[in-house]
Formats: sequence, C-alpha cells, structure tokens
Amino acid sequence: MVYYCGSPIGTIAANDPTSSSVLNYDQVFIRDFIPSGIAFLLKGEYDIVRNFLLHTLQLQSWEKTMDCHSPGQGLMPASFKVRTVRLDGDDDSATEEVLDPDFGEAAIGRVAPVDSGLWWIILLRAYGKCSGDLSLQERIDVQTGIKMILRLCLADGFDMFPTLLVTDGSCMIDRRMGIHGHPLEIQALFYSALLCAREMLAPEDGSADLIRALNNRLVALSFHIREYYWIDLRKLNEIYRYKTEEYSYDAVNKFNIYPDQVSPWLVEWMPNQGGYLIGNLQPAHMDFRFFSLGNIWSIVSGLATRDQSNAILDFIEAKWSDLIADMPLKICYPALEGQEWQIITGSDPKNTPWSYHNAGSWPTLLWQLTAACIKMNRPEIAARAVEIAEKRLSRDKWPEYYDTKKARFIGKQAHLFQTWSIAGYLVAKLLLADPSAARMLVIDEDPELVSAFSCMIGTNPRRKRGQTNLKKTFMV
Repeated sequence: MVYYCGSPIGTIAANDPTSSSVLNYDQVFIRDFIPSGIAFLLKGEYDIVRNFLLHTLQLQSWEKTMDCHSPGQGLMPASFKVRTVRLDGDDDSATEEVLDPDFGEAAIGRVAPVDSGLWWIILLRAYGKCSGDLSLQERIDVQTGIKMILRLCLADGFDMFPTLLVTDGSCMIDRRMGIHGHPLEIQALFYSALLCAREMLAPEDGSADLIRALNNRLVALSFHIREYYWIDLRKLNEIYRYKTEEYSYDAVNKFNIYPDQVSPWLVEWMPNQGGYLIGNLQPAHMDFRFFSLGNIWSIVSGLATRDQSNAILDFIEAKWSDLIADMPLKICYPALEGQEWQIITGSDPKNTPWSYHNAGSWPTLLWQLTAACIKMNRPEIAARAVEIAEKRLSRDKWPEYYDTKKARFIGKQAHLFQTWSIAGYLVAKLLLADPSAARMLVIDEDPELVSAFSCMIGTNPRRKRGQTNLKKTFMV
C-alpha cells in the first residue's frame, strides 16, 4: 500500500524481495492499480479508490515535456511515486511529501500511456456504481478532467478511421510489438470510456458539442470494429478470395488487403466455430494475432455484438490448449519468431518468443475474462480458468507472467509478488462468488447504437450496393 499525507493512495506494482533491480516497480501504475481498485470496491473499501482518482486527476494538469515538446492537455500519467523532499528554510529536518508522476518522459521507450486516461474513466464509473457515491463524478474538477480526456481523444486529425491512432507501447503491451496504428486493446478501452463518460457527464450547455461528437464517434467506432475487425472461418475465406486495387467508393476490399497476408498458421488455427476481433487494421495490413485483453474488453464494454461476444468465448474454449494451457491467459497468440521477431521487436531480449508481451501468459487477465464470461452468462469458462491458475499462482509466489507455449515456466524476467497478479485472481474469485457485482464493469449493448449499426450495415457494399436513400438516423 502507498500512502500520501497519511492516506492510502494506491498500490505498488510489485514487492519482490528476490529482485535486486527495482526499476519502476515501486511506483503506482494507473493500469496496474485497476484490478486492485476493483478489489477494494468489492470489499467495500472505497476511500483508497476515491483518493487514487482525485490525486491522479490533480496530476493530469501538471506540466509535461520531453525535449521541449508537450503532449496535448488531458494526458494522464503512466505512474507516480510519493517522494519526501526537504523544505526550504532554517530547519534541516523539515520535509514534505510530493507526488512525482511519469507521463512517459522516464519510461522505457519514452511512450505516452494512451490507456491511462481511459482506465481512469472506467474506474470512476465503477466507483460510483459500487459505492453509490455519485458526488465524486459530479464534482466540477472531475467533470473537467473527463472532458479534457475526451477532447484529447476526440480531437480532429488526418486519420480517416474512427479508431484511435497510437504508437507502439502505449497500452498494456508497453514495448515494441508491432501494434502501432489502431490496436484493438486501445479501441475497446476507448469505446468503453466513451460510454462511461456519456453516462457521467452532467448535461449543460457547454457540453452539447462534446456529447454530440462523442455520440457520433461511438456509432462510427462500433460499426468499424464490428464490421472490419471481425474474423471467423467464413470471413477468412472471403479475405482469401479478395480482389485488390479496387478504386471506387463501393469497393469490397476497402483497405486493399492482399490475400497473401492470410498466413498458413491462421488457416490451420481457425476453428469451424467461433471467431474473434483481429489485433489491428491499417491500409494493406491486418494483424491476425489474437489479443486477449482487446477481445475480452470488447465483450465487457459491448463493443462486440452479442453474437460476436459468444463467438469469442466459443473461440477461447476451442483454443483452450493454446490460450489457457497451464496458466491463463496468453496476452496474444501466436508469438513473433525468427526474422519477424528481429524486425518487429528490434530483437528485444525481454520479448523473446513465448515470453512477456510476445505471447507470454498473464494471470492478471483473469479478472477481465471473468467479467466477460459473467456478462454472457457463461461463468463456467472463467471458473475453469481460475481453477487452473490457483493450482500454481500462490505456490509460484504470484509471478508477473509465465513463459513457453503452454505457460509451464515462470517468466525469465518476471517479478514475483506482482500486485496485479494477486488482484486479478482476487477479483475473479469475488466476481464468481457474487456475479451481480460485475454490473459495475459491464455495459449492455446500446439500443440506439444497434439501430445505427443496422442502418450502416445496409449501406455496406458487401451486402447491398447502390442504396443512397437510407435515412441516417444514427447522427445525434
């Protein structure tokens, strides 16, 4: 537990007595604290979550620069620590505590954490849902913080896609892994944060334009992900037969995807039943890797349709020996290997094949998996995964991650007593014991978005060509 001015404010990333290298694992990470925060909420310990939300909000307005350049206003830090500094004056023993945030200036790779602000909004909603205390989200400073994050995310740019364009390493996968562009994890969190923010924003004249932009983005984002990121055996066969170089407004192969991108591993790996959302989509590029957090949170947030959500869980069951194996849950699948690993990761010695973020297995993902399974009324899937995890987690001293294809080894550089490994397991157990508690996390499918999605489907050239008179009722 980390204290600031006598009050609990968060939890450190890890407390590994066997490690001689602390690095930044003694800090409070925004994304790492989320499962801890959910665990505290489930146990009725609301103060630490409230303190965390308010103090990280204060850090949002701090000046942040690297090499004379400042990012957009609204960025949340990746992490912070409490430092004790001496006060100016005659008393040499006089000290005070200060918060020391890292917005990416000191991080490995110097990447800004895009997901921090999105997780902050999600946790803020969960706090209100669980505690019943809505006064926090109604505060003027909190409302301002929400709006700053939204304006940063909704800012106009050069991109033609409704998805957020980010660099490599800007989310849980925080090292170079070829996810630059429009990674699914960021889009799922973005969609979730937009819905949570819409629910919490106070109606006022000054927010009208922001709410209108938010609603329009929700419609476009949900259509884009559901329609273009979805892959199953039928869609895979369709891509395999794509024609390329289509120059027209009603092209079927809109992103000029070359059929040779359909790798032999994917043809063999894809089951007859089930499907998933691909990891990334850019012009002439589809990342067919399965990214667990992005798919799971697409279920939790309602970004995936109900049919797609059930199909994702079907897929996880069908590929249990690959994605769960001896320890849940693969962060992605498959691993980058050989020359592909050298080129994409830069020969990263930490992200060797089947280790760390290159298809390592992360126990902390249990809590997100459990929330998704409960939402779809299939808790037995999560219970089975938890049963596998609890055979080893405590005995192995709560490692950060596991290595090898089947997750048989503790990660070669994994810290022990990793806080979010412990918290992820605890939250999974607590949710399975009281499934109704998952309501603070899950978001049901929005009827307006479903209607808008159906309207946009009707204009898709894959299904109907030439219809131009449809009413665009999805614009808010």
